[in-house]
Amino acid sequence: MTKMDHTPMLQTAIDPDWWRGAVIYQIYPRSFQDSNGDGIGDLLGIVQRLPYIASLGVDGIWISPFFTSPMKDFGYDVSDYCDVDPMFGSIADFDAVVDTAHRLGVKVMIDLVLSHTSDEHPWFQASRVSRDNDKSDWYVWADPKPDGTPPNNWLSIFGGSAWQWDTRREQYFLHNFLASQPDLNFHHMPVQDALLEATRFWLDRGVDGFRLDTINFYMADKELRDNPALPLDQRNSTIAPSVNPYNHQEHLHSKNQPENLEFLRKFRALLDEYPAATAVGEVGDAQRGLEIMGEYTRGDDLVHMCYAFELLEQKPLTAPRVAEVFARVDEVAADGWACWAYSNHDVQRHVSRWNLTPAALRLFTTMLMCLRGSVCLYQGEELGLAEAEVAFEDLQDPYGIEFWPEFKGRDGCRTPIVWEKSNQNGGFTTGTPWLPVSHDHLPRSAATQEDDPTAILHHYRRAIAFRHGHPALAKGSHSGVEALGDVVHFTRTYGDETIFCAFNLSDTPSEAMLPAGDWTMIGAELSSASLSADGKLHLGPWQPCLALKRT
Repeated sequence: MTKMDHTPMLQTAIDPDWWRGAVIYQIYPRSFQDSNGDGIGDLLGIVQRLPYIASLGVDGIWISPFFTSPMKDFGYDVSDYCDVDPMFGSIADFDAVVDTAHRLGVKVMIDLVLSHTSDEHPWFQASRVSRDNDKSDWYVWADPKPDGTPPNNWLSIFGGSAWQWDTRREQYFLHNFLASQPDLNFHHMPVQDALLEATRFWLDRGVDGFRLDTINFYMADKELRDNPALPLDQRNSTIAPSVNPYNHQEHLHSKNQPENLEFLRKFRALLDEYPAATAVGEVGDAQRGLEIMGEYTRGDDLVHMCYAFELLEQKPLTAPRVAEVFARVDEVAADGWACWAYSNHDVQRHVSRWNLTPAALRLFTTMLMCLRGSVCLYQGEELGLAEAEVAFEDLQDPYGIEFWPEFKGRDGCRTPIVWEKSNQNGGFTTGTPWLPVSHDHLPRSAATQEDDPTAILHHYRRAIAFRHGHPALAKGSHSGVEALGDVVHFTRTYGDETIFCAFNLSDTPSEAMLPAGDWTMIGAELSSASLSADGKLHLGPWQPCLALKRT
């Protein structure tokens, strides 16, 4: 078999709408590639591997935080928004990432954590000194109740109260995550102005957009009212594991505040000053995620796209569930734009989460590339990596340490990427890796799969190329997603192109019918089914059917 040509196409023109239907590859820099042997991935490691990323055919990369940080939450606790932590390199190294990516035709998005900072950020260090200094209102401070307990019942996602006592001010400060991650006060306009200036700093360095961490957490209720209890039958583990009491509340006042929309309009106005700059927001809400996604992406003056957690669920993704999710999207977010992912740095890898066979993994990958919305891929999923087993003594994630063993944290999806199998570190580092490299991953290294035409890596390339080859899949509307037994099906339309998509989400044969019209079967390279002599679609286990309507 002749090897595919993976030479990327250089960007020839700026498309301000490039994000719509884009495929974005998430890089968790600590675990991607170490360039200096200290066991931690870095920016020059990303530069080294950018030709590989470009060879996948993705439109852009999203790089998880690399800013100056004490790393209590591995970069999601920022102490300087406008500098690179020495662990990852320097500003010059970041410039090399942007320059190299752009020469390869790949956009660069970076992770902005605006809802909170590290407690080592100079803003917080000043704020906690007194109640009347120029930074005193930059964070959410509150007096205790008369009995000394926290101001209200809000809970932290990482466990316990969302309030931490500070002896300097004799007040509590709010933290929706770790106690070392105090929440900024977005009701104070100087805070918004400072964050917008930090955003501009990176836009001026050439970034093409941002992933906005916890976008619905920016604002808290000014009156700090208690959250109501959430009935047992409404609880789920979409955002936090079931062992976490965070699931016992309806987070009516601690996040999702309507004033957030005004800040998002300011943010969008800033992005609109730069050609093709875009943003994707992370909406973390177990009950109203899709509804908030619709609110935040509606029109052209808010966020370009948001991703919710429905396809990151623990439960296996069935045909009825896919149809249910998209029916809800059509109901509450029809005018918005979703970004879908199966895996990321916060959840168990979907190969393990859904116990996928190789055939099932291929089918789900093909389906993801046909859904309406944009797509995020998480590093290593194109290699079919399963969740790594990490011993308790090797854990780094404070979330996992807190809730072990019922919840093992996020380290299992964050272990280093395997580039080759010639040594126990998989080509990731010449030193001792910050998390152990999974020995089970070594046979699935990128180099090994590159030489195997049947490997899942090549299926990802084919599926991405198929999406890019059909504007209806990237930017088109859909007819409505329906389930018939184990088969989920829909049509996508853009201009004069209409594509029928059906997917058998089971390990048993299923049948489907083409809609009325004159159809040409396509997608043979993705194992798409052919039309049988009886006029039906006989789908094998985990088989798709893709057809183009002739006009």
